[in-house]
Amino acid sequence: QVQLVESGGGLVQPGGSLRLSCVASGIEFRYAVMDWHRQAPGKQREWVAQIQNDGYIQYTNSVKGRFTISRDNTKNTVYLQMNMLTPEDTAVYYCSSVSPRAWGQGTQVTVSS
Repeated sequence: QVQLVESGGGLVQPGGSLRLSCVASGIEFRYAVMDWHRQAPGKQREWVAQIQNDGYIQYTNSVKGRFTISRDNTKNTVYLQMNMLTPEDTAVYYCSSVSPRAWGQGTQVTVSS
């Protein structure tokens, strides 16, 4: 059974930074393709970034140049470094594994002055 536990969310001012972490268990992490998604209030969940097991990375256009996804296979952890945050980045951020598909519980990110 795959378990994903996110942490690192919080309240930050516009222009600030946060780093989210997601620790995985119950999965061969070094082979896992990992995503970050987010869901803003009143909106559908959207895909944010993906890191494949060979290190290939993709981002949604709205976060390119600001967010960085990375992984540490020795710690079964995927990260999302978020810089130059704006109020439009306010959302619950979810970590997920692609196969098998599993989701974390989410961590709230609020960008506000």
